[in-house]
Amino acid sequence: MCEISRRKEPQPLVKKSTRNGSKKSPAPVRGSRLAANDAGHDTLQEILSQPATWLETARQFEQSGGLHKIAGAFAAAEPWLFVACGSSYYLAQTIASQWAALLKTNCTAVPASELLFTPHDAMRQAGARQAVLVSRSGKTTEVLRAAEWLKANTSVRTLGVTCNESSALAETCSHLLALPWADEKSLVMTRSFTSILLLFGRLGAALAGNAPLAAALNRLPEKTSAWLRENADKIRALGTKRRFADFVFLGQGAHYWLAQEAALKLTEMSSSYAQAYHTLEFRHGPKSIASKQTLITFLLSDAAVEEERLLVGEVKKLGAATLVVANRATPELRRDSDLLVELGLDEPEFARLALAAIPAQLLGLSVGLRKGLNPDKPQSLARAVVLDAQAAVLPAAAINASKRRSA
Repeated sequence: MCEISRRKEPQPLVKKSTRNGSKKSPAPVRGSRLAANDAGHDTLQEILSQPATWLETARQFEQSGGLHKIAGAFAAAEPWLFVACGSSYYLAQTIASQWAALLKTNCTAVPASELLFTPHDAMRQAGARQAVLVSRSGKTTEVLRAAEWLKANTSVRTLGVTCNESSALAETCSHLLALPWADEKSLVMTRSFTSILLLFGRLGAALAGNAPLAAALNRLPEKTSAWLRENADKIRALGTKRRFADFVFLGQGAHYWLAQEAALKLTEMSSSYAQAYHTLEFRHGPKSIASKQTLITFLLSDAAVEEERLLVGEVKKLGAATLVVANRATPELRRDSDLLVELGLDEPEFARLALAAIPAQLLGLSVGLRKGLNPDKPQSLARAVVLDAQAAVLPAAAINASKRRSA
């Protein structure tokens, strides 16, 4: 069961938790030949378990009424500030982009370090009286210190989001959303990223009173399960059978932030060099990288799909390999794509973003495995960036000084 904890009143989120934070980890999608061959890797199982994890998330928050409580505690029309690091930052940007259109209000996302080093500038630019702080582990030093700064220096309502049921965010944020069942054993964010994204899709639908969006999100897990059975092996085969020196991910609007997350996933899982750009900005200089050794992935948007389709053809003529993720295929896309991945959903674009994030997870996994790397434990990385007391990220002394000034 999920709980919403108020400041200084944290409560256990589940009666008995395992490493994943629930009694039973969500089951992966069955029917993938490549998945069976790599059954020992937690990362693969977590990628394939996403539809089940989404269902569990919906069930938990429906039982607790948690999203309705949050919707009642925050104001849909007021500006929002999102604060996070790493994958959670790209997640926050994706949510902010989605919510700005859905709620018709200003939504700003910043890395936690930006809030820490230029807090007053960040707060003035956001104009927010409510903030969301995201940390999968609940231990990310910059996010925790950002939460402490907000608590000590502002009257901003804060919502902590984590997969850690005993996160320190419960002590510093006025409200807490925790998804322990969505946590990963592996280091990289996969199912937690999409589960939190969909949870905020549901919360946004509740705040906006958008029943059709809520219904669309309810249909997504079953459709994604079928999609994975049809497409997971195809995507993984591209990363397994072909060798590329460079990887580029392109997206417009909210898809730009999915492209940033995709580049990070590829880098983390395979220690490869990856870049992300706004799709049409690729024409303005970056396309010089296009060659037979480059894989360019397009995350096509509804708003710009016609122009994006033209660019797919342009880079194909330059010799680059193309992976295209589109909701609907066209003859031109089929012609110009080395691999065309069709989502084939009737749901609105907001509801499709979580599914659109999965191809890059599968690609990063397969490239890493081809290079002989362990996707569960990428080199030089840890589950959470926890800095010691001497780290130069708004030291505790600075926070305490702020507390004294505000007292």
